Amino acid sequence: MNQPPAGRVLDLNLHLLDRQVVDTDGLLVCKVDDVELEPGENGALYVTAILVGPRALGTRIGGRLGRWITSIASRQATGPPPRIDMAIVRDIGSAVTLDAGRADLGVAPLEDWVDRHIISRIPGSRHESE
Repeated sequence: MNQPPAGRVLDLNLHLLDRQVVDTDGLLVCKVDDVELEPGENGALYVTAILVGPRALGTRIGGRLGRWITSIASRQATGPPPRIDMAIVRDIGSAVTLDAGRADLGVAPLEDWVDRHIISRIPGSRHESE
């Protein structure tokens, strides 16, 4: 189980939830929609993973709106929400910086598919000089 550095205490609402997650190249990966917590030996809760996507967000929101979001998202994907292990988190600041590339994470399969099959085929979409 991953534990934060000694003395590092996070206010989840202030330091983690809804923050942008960026990869090693500074590219946007996603936003932190929820977190996975596990109790340590001392009884304190530790963040073990960042959960992303509408299934994680719907659960966090709760109520009728949350159930609606989760229901729609579950029709497109099954299983637990995509997760990013805290072991690859390099820094938590104005954004959460990872020690991995966006392509290696697989947390946004729909966006990756759209980028590969639609966006990349649009002339000038990669901002290359012509």
